[in-house]
Amino acid sequence: MKKILIIGKKSFLGSNLKVFLSKFYKVDKLSFEEVLKKKNIFFKNFSHIINTSIHKNYVNSKYSAKFDLDKIFLSKFDKIDFYYIFLNSRKIYFPKNNIKENSKISPINNYEKNKFLTEKFLKKKLKHKLISLRISNIIGRRIYKSLRNNHKLFFDNFLKYKKNNKEISFNDDFKDFITIKQFSKIISKIIKLEVTGIYNVSLGKKIYLSEIVKWLDQNLHKKIKFTEPSKDSFTLSNKKLFRKIKMNITKNQVKLFCKSLIK
Repeated sequence: MKKILIIGKKSFLGSNLKVFLSKFYKVDKLSFEEVLKKKNIFFKNFSHIINTSIHKNYVNSKYSAKFDLDKIFLSKFDKIDFYYIFLNSRKIYFPKNNIKENSKISPINNYEKNKFLTEKFLKKKLKHKLISLRISNIIGRRIYKSLRNNHKLFFDNFLKYKKNNKEISFNDDFKDFITIKQFSKIISKIIKLEVTGIYNVSLGKKIYLSEIVKWLDQNLHKKIKFTEPSKDSFTLSNKKLFRKIKMNITKNQVKLFCKSLIK
């Protein structure tokens, strides 16, 4: 049985992945601080390591190696014996429909610029041991509420607007939403098949904000004025990855998942 280490004890992705992957693999979950205290021999037990922790200054500030947790961790090793799953962002691309892995890289804000710089370091450091996933919007519920949640989710913002209970206006952009359940299944397949390389992780289909808000809460949907889509609309092509892992996901799965989130 493969053994997985998840770095990030209370993160949204780390905690949800721990629950799902534990059905199929032996999974340990540690905080980033705990990981740094471990001797290198400890990591020889793991086939795959996934870092889901992130420093708030990495999200908000210009690149600095002292806030790059992936680089800090992997700089411990002269020789890498495990596969490393790097969680990248779809925001490194110029937004458009059907973005492929070789599409234009055009990060604007510090977070996506930092992610792309880290990916370049990891490609050089890890070579064939790297799995870099450029991920679309993941929708799901946090298992833990933590003051260290340094990255806001779509569902976090949805709950905030729902609580405010005010009439608001949004561009009816289309995005590429994927559920935490779909995402976890994809990660499990990647581990099982020992897939490596750089891949988009996405539904690959348009979901308009007006659609997903209606799936989540019809009453809130009535209080929002949706205007024309902006230039920030996007979808990612998932064909490269799904050919590898022989998997398919559907828009209806996202719809049913959203309806279950508010129950």
